[in-house]
Amino acid sequence: MLLLGFSLGLAVGIGFWVWQQVQLNRYLGRLLRPLTSHSDKMGLLVLPGLRQEIAMVKQERQDLQQSLQTYQDLLDFAPVGYLQVDEENQLLWCNRQAQEILYLQRWQPKQVRLLLELVRSYELDHLIEQTRDRQKPQMGEWIFHPSCDDAAEMQTIKSLALRASSLPLPNGQVGVFLENRQPLLDINQVRDRSFSDLAHELRTPLTSIRLVVETLQIRLEPPLNRWVNRLMQEVDRLINLVQSWLDLTQMEANPTMQLQTKAVELRSLITSVWETLEPIAQRQHLSLSYSGPENLWIKADQARIFQVFLNLLDNSIKYSRPSTSIYVEAKILSAEDNNSASPILEINLIDSGVGFSEADLPHVFERFYRGDKARTHSSQDGNSIGAIVGNGLGLAIVEQILISHGGSIKAMNHPETGGAWMQLQFREVMANSLSQDYS
Repeated sequence: MLLLGFSLGLAVGIGFWVWQQVQLNRYLGRLLRPLTSHSDKMGLLVLPGLRQEIAMVKQERQDLQQSLQTYQDLLDFAPVGYLQVDEENQLLWCNRQAQEILYLQRWQPKQVRLLLELVRSYELDHLIEQTRDRQKPQMGEWIFHPSCDDAAEMQTIKSLALRASSLPLPNGQVGVFLENRQPLLDINQVRDRSFSDLAHELRTPLTSIRLVVETLQIRLEPPLNRWVNRLMQEVDRLINLVQSWLDLTQMEANPTMQLQTKAVELRSLITSVWETLEPIAQRQHLSLSYSGPENLWIKADQARIFQVFLNLLDNSIKYSRPSTSIYVEAKILSAEDNNSASPILEINLIDSGVGFSEADLPHVFERFYRGDKARTHSSQDGNSIGAIVGNGLGLAIVEQILISHGGSIKAMNHPETGGAWMQLQFREVMANSLSQDYS
């Protein structure tokens, strides 16, 4: 009886639990049925829009991929080289022109290797590191000496003059545009050689013509001789042009070969140049004003430096307004002031003329560049005597002479006088100049 009672109680308990579970499931079903219906309805409303958004994203992705491929194709066929490296200077991609310029024969597309392993150019590697460190576009020029595994082919490979422009990219990457300037330099060399050959050939006939003109000057009486005098001036101008071109070509070919350097006292040299030009300056009542140390000694070729100041002061006299002054200011910049290893002598030559136009300033040292035709020379009565004076080589020769001395020149307009402002710098300053200046 005890076992029967236990079994009956267990059966009743299990039945009651089952009934509770059934009731609970029915209640939950009634409770969740509205929510499920609402979700289904919401899903039916949202699903078409979601599918449309997905389709638009896929289309935009395809358009971006197509644009990326288009830009890559453009870069691949561009006339300038382009390469891109990652944050570890591994070459990610380069176009065909870059492969030809840098002789990247061992690199294959989608192959990631260190750039320095493929291209033995420490200048390029340094430019990339500089761009990454400064996070600003950089530019550099150097002579690239390609390397090649084939010794026979190596003899036929020539060095190239390269110009690179780099820019920082996201994630430490750097892009570099490469320009092969060697063809342009070769053309310039051929041009210069042709002009030099022509100048050599012209010297003999011009000398003969001048001798004939001198004979005519003696035999002709006024007023007929004025035409011969005019002819003599033009012949002399051609002779000076030919000689100036030959001098410039020789200095560019070998700047230091023609220099005979010695100690030169600059203040005395400038005074000597002014005494040579003073008869011309007196016609317009011009004066020279010098400020700076008395004894300035530099190591230079005296004849060449004399030519520099003769040309610059002559230009200042021709372009200055009457009854004005030409200023020569000299000072020594210490190594700390000019951020260099040694002191620099700076000379500022300033006139009160019409100055340079903004369009002319970048070109005043180019060969045969005459500048703005409005910048004319004036005669004693103030009337214009023509815009084309000189042979267009004077400032080019001045710049080349200073470069051969390790110096430089810069053309500006002075803010106070409005005239031309020539700033010269010499690095070969003698010790006695420094001791006097700093004493």
